[in-house]
Amino acid sequence: MRVLQISSVLLAACGASSSVIERQNGGGFEDGQPIDGNGKGAPFSGATNHALDLQNPDNLGRQSTDNGVVPNAKWSFSDSKTRILRGGWVREQVVTDLPTSKEIAAAQQHLTKGSIRELHWHRVAEWGYVYAGSILVSGVDQNGQYEVTKLEEGDIWYFPKGIAHTVQGLEDENEFLLVFDDGDFDAVGTTFNVDDWITHTPKSILAKNFGLPEDVFGSVPSPNPYILNATIDNHNVTGGNGELTGNASFAYYSKDHPLEKVPGGGGTLRIVDSTTFPIATTVAATVVTLQPGGLRELHWHPNAEEWLYFHKGQGRATVFLGSSAARTFDFRAGDTGVFPDNSGHYIENTSDTEELVWIEIYKSDRVEDISLTQWLALTPAGIVASTLKIPLDVAENLQKEKQILIKNR
Repeated sequence: MRVLQISSVLLAACGASSSVIERQNGGGFEDGQPIDGNGKGAPFSGATNHALDLQNPDNLGRQSTDNGVVPNAKWSFSDSKTRILRGGWVREQVVTDLPTSKEIAAAQQHLTKGSIRELHWHRVAEWGYVYAGSILVSGVDQNGQYEVTKLEEGDIWYFPKGIAHTVQGLEDENEFLLVFDDGDFDAVGTTFNVDDWITHTPKSILAKNFGLPEDVFGSVPSPNPYILNATIDNHNVTGGNGELTGNASFAYYSKDHPLEKVPGGGGTLRIVDSTTFPIATTVAATVVTLQPGGLRELHWHPNAEEWLYFHKGQGRATVFLGSSAARTFDFRAGDTGVFPDNSGHYIENTSDTEELVWIEIYKSDRVEDISLTQWLALTPAGIVASTLKIPLDVAENLQKEKQILIKNR
C-alpha cells in the first residue's frame, strides 16, 4: 500500500511538472496548444499527442468560422495496417477507416522488379495511378479481347468490374495508387484471386475443364500469395479476338493529353474522365498541382462526393455542410480525405515554398464542379449585392470565368 501511495505521488508530481512545461511552452496553435491569443482557450494539462497537434492546428479551434458537427473527413495511409509480402506491400483505406468515404476505397501498393499482383478480378471497378517506376498491366474482357501494356509515372489504368487482370513491376521499385468505386472494398465477395479459386475447386473438375492431368495443379499456392516474386515476362500475347485499342483501351497515357487551361494561374490541372478516357465510366479524376500559397477556389461538385489523395506538400481545406456546419482540416503527403456530396469547400497550399500535389476522385463518368465566384458573377448583380450586403460595383465585377487554381496574392 505504501508503495502504491508513493507511486501515485510521483505520478502526480511528474504530471504537474509536465503540465508546467506545457504551460510555459504553449504559446498557441502553432505550438500545438488550443489558445487563440484573444483570451480563448488554455494549454493542455493532460495527455495529448503533441506531434499530431502540431500537424493539425485546425483541430485545436484555429478557424473561428468552424461551427457545428462535421464528421471526420481525413485518414492517413500511415494509420493503415501495412501488409508486407515477398515482392512488395500494400496498405489501404476503406469505409471502416474513414466512414464518410462511402463511395470510394483506395490503397497504396508497391511491387519490386518482376513481382506480380496475382491474377484476379473484382466485383467493383479498379482505377490506378503510377507515381513511381513503371509497370506492365494485362487485362482480358468478356469478348476475349486483351491488352498488355507498359505504364510509366503519371499514366493511369481502369478495369471495369469483373475484368480479369494483373500488374507486374518493371523497375527496381514501383508504386501506385489504387482506387475502387465502393467504400466497402474489404467485404467478402469483392476480390477473386485465381489461385484461391483453383485450390477450392476439385482437381477432377480442373482436369476436365483444362483437359490436363490432375497433378498439374498440385503446386498451386494456398493460401494465395496476393503478391509474388517473379521475373519479367517478355511473351507476346496473340489470338483471341484481338487487342483492345482506342476507346476500349484500359490505359491512359499522360503524354498524349494536354493539361487543362487554368485561368487563375495558380498551378496545373489534368482531368481524366470519360471525355478523355472513355472506358472510365465509374471513376473520374483530376490530378492537381497547386503553387505555394495558391488556392483551389471555393466550389462544390453537383454529381458526387470528392475523395482525395495528397501526394506531396501540405495544405488545408474547410468543408461546409450547410445549416451553419463547417470544419477545417489540415492535410499533408500520404493523407486521404473525403468531401461529402455537394458540400462546399476549397483547398489552400499552406507552404511558402513547396507545391501541393493531390488527386481528386469521383464515382462518376465525369468531373463536374460549380464555382462560387462564377455563380455569383452570372447572377443579377443587384440580387447578389442585396443578399451579401456588398457594394453593387463589387458584385458587377466578379470573375465570370472559373479561376480553378488561384495564384497567391
